[in-house]
Amino acid sequence: MEKRTTIQRRLIYDAVKELNIHATAEQVYEYVREKHPSISRATVYRNLNQMAKAGELLNVGNFYGSTHYDHRCHEHYHFICEGCRWIFDISVNIPLMNDKTEGADDFEIKGHNLSFYGLCRECKSTEATLRRQPHE
Repeated sequence: MEKRTTIQRRLIYDAVKELNIHATAEQVYEYVREKHPSISRATVYRNLNQMAKAGELLNVGNFYGSTHYDHRCHEHYHFICEGCRWIFDISVNIPLMNDKTEGADDFEIKGHNLSFYGLCRECKSTEATLRRQPHE
């Protein structure tokens, strides 16, 4: 966390960490509001954006109309299930791309965001079960 940590920032960071679900801003707001009803939606949204820009939280990306946040800021990847819309952390062995990006000589690459899509184990199993059932 940065040097000047307000009470609101600490509450918001703790909410993202405690939720531990790649929470949306709305989920964070609802979680914090349960404990601190006076906090405004604008305060939560503004602080999430500021904390992501400062590297205190990771902006996972916008999926299904909502930006998701992660308290784990180390370099890792995400799998987004197209069935249940859950976001999972995954480990993928990818060589360092920052030094080997062609055509980016005029850019200073500071990082990357890479996500994988498909069906999680449970949704894949459910889909396979549905395909095996006879049509009426």
